[in-house]
Amino acid sequence: MSEKSDLRAKKPDDIAAWVRSAGEPSYRAGQIFGWIHKKRCRSIEDMTDLPKDLRRRLAEEFAIYEAVPVKVLESKIDGTRKYLNRLSDGNVIETVLLKYEYGWSICISSQVGCRMGCRFCASGMDGLVRNLTAGEMAGQVYAAESDINERIGHIVVMGSGEPLDNYESFTDFLDIMTDGKGAGISARNITASTCGLVPGIRALADRKYSITLALSLHAVTDEKRRQIMPIANRYALDEVISACRYYRDVTGRRLTLEYSLIEGFNDGDDDMEGLAEISRELKAHVNLIPVNPVDGAGYRAASRRYAETLKNKLEKNNINVTIRREMGRDISGACGQLRRGFINDAALGEQNV
Repeated sequence: MSEKSDLRAKKPDDIAAWVRSAGEPSYRAGQIFGWIHKKRCRSIEDMTDLPKDLRRRLAEEFAIYEAVPVKVLESKIDGTRKYLNRLSDGNVIETVLLKYEYGWSICISSQVGCRMGCRFCASGMDGLVRNLTAGEMAGQVYAAESDINERIGHIVVMGSGEPLDNYESFTDFLDIMTDGKGAGISARNITASTCGLVPGIRALADRKYSITLALSLHAVTDEKRRQIMPIANRYALDEVISACRYYRDVTGRRLTLEYSLIEGFNDGDDDMEGLAEISRELKAHVNLIPVNPVDGAGYRAASRRYAETLKNKLEKNNINVTIRREMGRDISGACGQLRRGFINDAALGEQNV
């Protein structure tokens, strides 16, 4: 990324402060923000109702950094689209667009890579390269909208990266995307997944966002959780549950427990009893996810039939539970399959639209 600041990452107050410093009328801030996030403008020069001198000064300090789709993979099974997006510094991230009965939902990345290192997840296998800006997160949404020529109403921050490990940019993204003068997406239509960064969960609660928080639980004891999730060495399960309870109490939002079913590891009767207990304590919805194949991980998924059996057991214990509908699996676009190293220079040579 160049030395110019990311204009798309600026919140309305930031733009207003710059407009004041430039000696421009205050209403220019709303025009600039609207051009970027309501009209999805890609170039400062295209902001045609701004004076040329103002556009010149904006361009001297700011740039609009695009997430450029260099390869688009479409599932032959369900039409899910995975975008391999090149950033301004040459890094590549993955974004997944899914079509449901209620409309389009997009799964975006919050970091280039990930440093959480969950054993069953491809995203962290190459480590963390850098955080994304709020503008680069928004850019993934806008690039997909441009491709399908439709607006996207639901956002899931579950791609590569841990959003609470990029807390400032992530919360800036929330502020920008939910602003009625810009994208205007309802906070209730945004879901973010965390592996359990306790300080971030509590800080997010204090901001009183109305987003849905999904906890990547995946095991119900500290011993098992430490085997597959290094973050469990820093935060014990009791601390994580306490933070999630705090989030629920402060925001009034129901949490989701994401639980990847790994054959012979976390799918026994004791595991399900523990999962039911945690769900009852948090009044949380449970989302069972047969673990997806990831090269090098060595984990096998519980069968769909067995997953249905576990679902029935949980439901008999009055637990609200679903089995995630796996979309985009044939293009490595399903849960846990997004990986920075998925593509290489040769893969980028041909564009599949």
